[in-house]
Amino acid sequence: MTSFDSSPTLTAWRALLAIAVVFVMLATTGWTAVRHQHSAEPREIALASWAKDRIAGQSLPDVGAPAYRLAHFFAALTAGQQVALADKYPLVVGNMNGAPVTLRYRANRHALEQAESAEEQRTQDVRLSPDGHHQAVRRLDRFRSLLAGDRQILTFDPSGRGRAAEVFGDLDRAERISVVVPGVDTNLLTLERSGVKENAAPVGMARSLYDAERSASPASRTAVIAWADYTAPAGLGMDAALGGLAAEGALRLNALVKALPGTSDVSLFCHSYGSVLCGVAAHGLPSRVSDIAVAGSPGMRADNAGALHTRARVWAMRDGDDWIEDVPNLAVGGLGHGADPVDPAFGARIVSARGAIGHSGYFEPGTESLNNFAAIGVGAYDSVSCASSDAACHREISGESGA
Repeated sequence: MTSFDSSPTLTAWRALLAIAVVFVMLATTGWTAVRHQHSAEPREIALASWAKDRIAGQSLPDVGAPAYRLAHFFAALTAGQQVALADKYPLVVGNMNGAPVTLRYRANRHALEQAESAEEQRTQDVRLSPDGHHQAVRRLDRFRSLLAGDRQILTFDPSGRGRAAEVFGDLDRAERISVVVPGVDTNLLTLERSGVKENAAPVGMARSLYDAERSASPASRTAVIAWADYTAPAGLGMDAALGGLAAEGALRLNALVKALPGTSDVSLFCHSYGSVLCGVAAHGLPSRVSDIAVAGSPGMRADNAGALHTRARVWAMRDGDDWIEDVPNLAVGGLGHGADPVDPAFGARIVSARGAIGHSGYFEPGTESLNNFAAIGVGAYDSVSCASSDAACHREISGESGA
């Protein structure tokens, strides 16, 4: 939950839950939300055009097809045909699970260049309100930042609040892949930060984890994905207390993992509301997901680790100064996210978060929390320091001697 660096009070949380109950009751008795009309987004336009187009005499595949079918489609094209599609439909190819990773990087660079040009024009629009102009400038700065250097952007969609994912390392050759799943207020404008808050944003979290994994096992080929490719709750509202957005995000996370290249083990590192998403996704994850580690979790929408129905190891940590500890672990009529993952009764492997700085400081270099994440990510399970409350956190682990 990147926007909540200071602790909301327990009273405020209980008030939120009470208000949310009222909204749920209204929703089930015929009350409906007002839906705002909006003009077609660039990706919607591109998808409509893609659906009508052809290449080499054949129709283009349904973008919702399974990743293996899309991979087969691209494999049957020449390199020139692949590039032509990426350049013509960057917002489609750049977000397509099953397309070659390097082709997606190329497509998303084109999409970012187009978004940068459009946003630069918006900043000159005299009809914009001061707030609208400020937002346009911020978006322009974000697009320019993502275009800087040789950044590997795996997904990019500027629609609405925006979604994106960035890769650190060589995804095609990686022996171990880690996916960082962030929480509330994740969008294009909060994708990265600078200064002291750098490692509280998705890109900073992933970069910090990548560096720590390389230090933990220099000989291992690792890759880390900053995965901000779902619609997260905006602020401390009803969406944050419910699981609807987590369920939608879980479908996207499962699709990503199933489409990752190679056969390497995959570990998920899920922060705050991201742990709710990972809990919902757990039962549908492929067997290559070896570990699910959560930090600052309000719950995983499960009564215990067994109820997640996953073969992956489940790890949990929480800093002693994390305000999430004050959030009631409720699950009533879809409201609340259930049992506390760091409660020994939940059954997760409880690891030390020593050195972490409150709710947003689990990925800070030099902390035990980051070192433990890195050890899990490279498979060096014997290096994981368990919390004093869980003497059995190393139980039934094979291959503890290294990655």
